[in-house]
Amino acid sequence: MTGESIRRVHAFISGRVQGVFYRSSTRSEAMRMGLTGWVRNLPDGRVELVAEGSPDAVSRLLQWCHRGPVYSKVDRVEIQEERPRKEFDDFSVRY
Repeated sequence: MTGESIRRVHAFISGRVQGVFYRSSTRSEAMRMGLTGWVRNLPDGRVELVAEGSPDAVSRLLQWCHRGPVYSKVDRVEIQEERPRKEFDDFSVRY
């Protein structure tokens, strides 16, 4: 992928997103879409993620983040666009 064909986002997801398999489900979705990056829980109850890949795949992951897995209830997704860094080899769950 060239620099123009990669999108990177840093997102913060609020709502009932911890204890409902949000991180592992996000990782599965991101890997299925061919994205790299990471996802983690924050002490304030939100989930944070960084995702890189094709603009279409990143958009699809963000759409999924607004729904999340079955037992989640997403109230808000804050998205920050960032310059792609190509620093990841896969998509991981961070602790």
